[in-house]
Amino acid sequence: MTPRGLIGVVHLPAMPGDPRAGDATFEAALDAARRDAEALAEGGADAIIVENFGSAPFPKGTPEQPTPPHQVAALTLAVDACRRVAERPVGVNVLRNDARAAIGIAAATGAAFVRVNVHVGAYVTDQGVIEGRAFETLRYRAALGVEHVAILADVRVKHAAPLAARPVEDEVKDALRRGLADAVVVSGRGTGEPVDAAHLGRVRAAAGDAPVVIGSGMDPTRVELAGLVDAAIVGTWLKEGGDVRAPVDSKRVKRLAEILDGRFRR
Repeated sequence: MTPRGLIGVVHLPAMPGDPRAGDATFEAALDAARRDAEALAEGGADAIIVENFGSAPFPKGTPEQPTPPHQVAALTLAVDACRRVAERPVGVNVLRNDARAAIGIAAATGAAFVRVNVHVGAYVTDQGVIEGRAFETLRYRAALGVEHVAILADVRVKHAAPLAARPVEDEVKDALRRGLADAVVVSGRGTGEPVDAAHLGRVRAAAGDAPVVIGSGMDPTRVELAGLVDAAIVGTWLKEGGDVRAPVDSKRVKRLAEILDGRFRR
């Protein structure tokens, strides 16, 4: 299922085994996930996506450098918990680019969608060069019988640059037509940074009728961009004080949800 509307982010905190874990526990991470999911639901978010945000620095998410098993297990528990408390579509993004783990989590929990930062092509990132693995992702999804789990594929993903310069229109078409993504995501240069309006317009035109999702930087001052897209993933602005590491503020969620109501592309 391709989500529509306001997609709120549950950023999992650092967990045992992470560099910034301190005295963190898995139970504390799950409690935080439940709390944020409840706040997002209370505020009126249309869907939720769960990320292992606090586990930086991230592995590439390849067979040679996979997401640690305990993080996959914790993400699975968190996605399941968020689905139970929020009662709305939930997705997962396994950072940095573990699409296989994300599909597996979705299959086990009944999640509706996954976000894949590099689905096709190759990007230079803070983890090094990451290559898209659409061939494996689509076949794994089919093997598990969960073709209904939507793949939201980033184009010009944040914190990265394409290995070779290409028109963004070509990247969009490759993601949708050759990578068979269900939607494309366009974001700013980094977490919480706004999308360039002209760039978004080019992505929208290249995508045709396919869904386009804003991946970062949406706030009440940029709602005019909603008319170009089908959904917006919002994390930073929905937190207390706009601090990405703070808990979700249900009042902020409600405010943005009300402002965005009826503005997304139909």
